[in-house]
Amino acid sequence: MNKHGWRWSRTMGARLFLILLAGLTIAHGLSFGVLFSERYESANRVMLGTLETDVATSIAILDRLPAAERPQWLSRLNRSNYQYLLGSGAPGVPEMAQQGQDIAARIAEASGGRFPVRVESIPGDSKRLQAHLTLTDGSPLTIDVHPRMTPIAQWLPYVLGIQLLLLILCCWFAVRLSIRPLVALADAADALDPNAKTPPLDEKGPTELARAARAFNAMQQRIARFVEERVQILAAISHDLQTPITRMKLRAEMAEDSEEKRKLAHDLGEIERLVHEGLAYARSAHGGGEKASRIDLGSFVESLVYDYQDTGRTVSILENAGGAIETRPHALRRILTNLIDNAIKFGGAAELKLRRERGAVLIEVLDRGSGIPDAMLDAVLEPFVRLEHSRSRETGGTGLGLAIANQLAMAIGGSLKLRNRHGGGLVACVTLG
Repeated sequence: MNKHGWRWSRTMGARLFLILLAGLTIAHGLSFGVLFSERYESANRVMLGTLETDVATSIAILDRLPAAERPQWLSRLNRSNYQYLLGSGAPGVPEMAQQGQDIAARIAEASGGRFPVRVESIPGDSKRLQAHLTLTDGSPLTIDVHPRMTPIAQWLPYVLGIQLLLLILCCWFAVRLSIRPLVALADAADALDPNAKTPPLDEKGPTELARAARAFNAMQQRIARFVEERVQILAAISHDLQTPITRMKLRAEMAEDSEEKRKLAHDLGEIERLVHEGLAYARSAHGGGEKASRIDLGSFVESLVYDYQDTGRTVSILENAGGAIETRPHALRRILTNLIDNAIKFGGAAELKLRRERGAVLIEVLDRGSGIPDAMLDAVLEPFVRLEHSRSRETGGTGLGLAIANQLAMAIGGSLKLRNRHGGGLVACVTLG
């Protein structure tokens, strides 16, 4: 079983489908078995009754006919499952199955006691019987019986196939109808984004599913309020910290020039930068409240690269498959700025590739730095995670640059993935669309 088939077999829909289908198929099979058994018994009784009546008439006719005329009548008296033979027939054994015993009893009854009957089973063929008797003139007569059921109608297998197909379709439809609200709930949970105005789940349907949908909608609203409150709190803290930080910087500048003054000014600058970046990370989940607009992505990236080149930074474009795209340009600029700054900081230079693949736009920022251990490629996208464990902000930064870029990428409907570059370095790939 392949991986996709294994996953399907573990879903609730697959299990419900198999349980319903197995139960209905077994029930249908039992019903068919009962009907077939009843039909077999009825056909057996009809065959025995017909055999008794027909054999009685045929024996009487053959007994009254002159011996010379009897061969001419055999073709008229023979039937598909038994024939009349003028002679002693083949040697047999008296052991018979229940069906053979029933046939022997009916032939004996058909003779009316006038002709003693000896019924034997032919060796090698348990379904073939021969009844031996002697007519009034002493001539031996053998009835060669081949008991068999009436053949099944040719259309019956097709009917069974159609019935099984209907069972499969009905089970599939019932399961699909039952789990559709659960699938919608799972999809909504996967796409849960408290920063986007996503429509609430439909709260119609069975009581339990409607209750789950209401609970999910309420949870989504609570999460959205929590995120909004977090941003407001951080904004308020940042605003309130600006005044004492500015006051402390002014006091530091008024102090006498010394090593302690320089250290204090440096520390105050680090605090101010950390507050700004913390607030930027909190706001990044919302994309800055920016509305989407249509831009020429190739010109947009070229303008960003030229700005870096004007400041003497080594930034170049290796590939530019531009085109129009609808996105949030300020958020996208912040994403690329963070990634390019990281590439310059750790690799000395940045290279950009803009290409399209399967309807999506891929913007890659490449460098030739030391790269990131594979086990840490996902972890560095989390806030305050730094590969350089010293307390120096110059070497390790705040650990928010990639986290902000990742948050903004998700806020504009994209994604950010990191991978190590062949030959050394890192590739940060932003996928849009």
